[in-house]
Amino acid sequence: MHEEQLTSRRVHCPYCDSPFDLLVDPSQGSHVTWEDCHVCCEPIQVRIDVDLQDESAFQLTLGSDDDVL
Repeated sequence: MHEEQLTSRRVHCPYCDSPFDLLVDPSQGSHVTWEDCHVCCEPIQVRIDVDLQDESAFQLTLGSDDDVL
């Protein structure tokens, strides 16, 4: 992973609704990962869907631990 490939997106925790900046590396393709909230420490499920034609175009979906993404 190279720092120049990281993109920052402002998102909100699905538990406590606190805003935070999430760093995303779209060069990894579409995948699911986990990030802990920096405020409430709950595990956030992060789904990254990358456009196959344009790697810089991607969609984020955040969910709680029990959500199926």
